Amino acid sequence: GEIAGSIGASTYCRRRHFKSLEAFTMANVSSTSGTSSLSKLQSLNGLFAIYKKPGPTSADVLNSLKTALLNEAGVQNLNPRKRKKQEIKMGHGGTLDSAASGVLVVGVGYGTKMLSTMLEGSKKYVAVGELGKATDTLDATGTVILQKEFEHITRFDFEEKMKGFTGDIMQVPPLYSALKTHGQRLSVLLKKGHKVEAKPARPVTVYNLDLKEFKPPHFTLDVECGGGFYVRSLVDDLGKALSSCAHVKELIRTKQDRFTLEHHALHEEHWTFEHIMRSLQPC
Repeated sequence: GEIAGSIGASTYCRRRHFKSLEAFTMANVSSTSGTSSLSKLQSLNGLFAIYKKPGPTSADVLNSLKTALLNEAGVQNLNPRKRKKQEIKMGHGGTLDSAASGVLVVGVGYGTKMLSTMLEGSKKYVAVGELGKATDTLDATGTVILQKEFEHITRFDFEEKMKGFTGDIMQVPPLYSALKTHGQRLSVLLKKGHKVEAKPARPVTVYNLDLKEFKPPHFTLDVECGGGFYVRSLVDDLGKALSSCAHVKELIRTKQDRFTLEHHALHEEHWTFEHIMRSLQPC
């Protein structure tokens, strides 16, 4: 049933994509076409990837993308009365931490129905960590809450401990995360001063884990993982396993499902209808 449903949704979405491609072609070939820029934009269906820079949240980036496209279509300010008519149906396929950068997959139109596959699919990251300091957020945006010696750690020690974090493992998600309790994000509750209980450990998969560079206190990891995995938790857990502590200094998502940073992610200057149309993939 699930497979048949998935194939059905994919076929339906593909049809919608080709219809939107046809509409775009017709609008460009025929000067008499009455199709407005906004309706062309709203006819898009599929998946594409954008580059998220460090700083803004994934939701902020999505809103900036929508604003850029609406402005290009001549809609400067959304009219509250016409909001539904002026809206673009769009979503992203998995939150990237505010401090992180890299690939963010976006679904538009019927492509939004396929975003769950992006959440569950494989991802690749490059993470720069720092030994000897732990923070409350598990990354460099947080407050240092613990400092420990790290001089005893060798590259051999590090790589030996990494073996325990490869394959199917159990992982406790960070408190500062997009996960929710009672309908509210844990990170939002913490910032409001509420006490938040850690979520229970859950099964995650690490397909590949490589130590690319080891220059204490800094180290660089290449991580390939499945859905629901937190690189921040991995680095924190590695620090503890090495009788020290650690946090993420820099995090880049280089691949999400079939979309790569190098070949697919549109940078901000290319957030236009034409560039999206060229890179749009039928879902």
